[in-house]
Amino acid sequence: MAASNSSSLSTILSSPNPTSKFPFRNPISSFKVSPKHPNNCNAISRREFVNGSVGVLPLLISSPPPSLAREIEVGSFLPPSPSDPSFVLFAATPKDTPALRAGNVQPYKFILPPTWKQLRRANILSGNYCQPKCAEPWIEVKFEDEKQGKIQVVASPLIRLTNKPNATIEDIGSPEKVIASLGPFVTGNTFDPDELLETSIEKRGDQTYYKYVLETPCALTGSHNLAKATAKGSTVMLFVASASDKQWQSSQKTLQTILDSFEV
Repeated sequence: MAASNSSSLSTILSSPNPTSKFPFRNPISSFKVSPKHPNNCNAISRREFVNGSVGVLPLLISSPPPSLAREIEVGSFLPPSPSDPSFVLFAATPKDTPALRAGNVQPYKFILPPTWKQLRRANILSGNYCQPKCAEPWIEVKFEDEKQGKIQVVASPLIRLTNKPNATIEDIGSPEKVIASLGPFVTGNTFDPDELLETSIEKRGDQTYYKYVLETPCALTGSHNLAKATAKGSTVMLFVASASDKQWQSSQKTLQTILDSFEV
């Protein structure tokens, strides 16, 4: 299975027009699913089937096989959060990801419950194979709790959203424009504007964050997704918190707390 995934991704990355395979400059819009009609979730447009978009996004977003998971609760190796001792603090350092070691990503941090577990990422999804000049998005880190949901940090070269060097998230566009490009990396497959329930803007010093609440009945990541995006240096950072209907009932506030804590 790993060989098949690597082969599929390699084919797409070697395409003479790779931007057509990823939705940053040309968001996938042909696949429309109304939240009121979940039976349409299996509908796939001919365009998506031919260009491979449906295959690549699950590869980026889906969890690795259990054999790749680090089955250790983060409370055993992360310090308590200074702001809330019931959570632990993950502060990413160069030893954590290839992009941080290469200087392509600025340090970031967030809190999460001590019972969550960190998941390993396949080498091809971590960006390790392409640093320091990656052309495609990659997964920075992933964490999961079977009862509460999962979170992940996705990084993308800024050039995929704008040609302006060192652009801010405001330079890229409005919250709605940004999520139209990043939405498929929130859901794991496609994005319909009707799935966007709420947008907001958060300021922390000089850094601006766009925040989103989405109801995504057809998403591979989960039927409920919270997202937060910002741009710094040469990279756009996307934080995603996802849950199924069952998880959402009990963990909505926890996932919102985790999302709010994300800072670059």
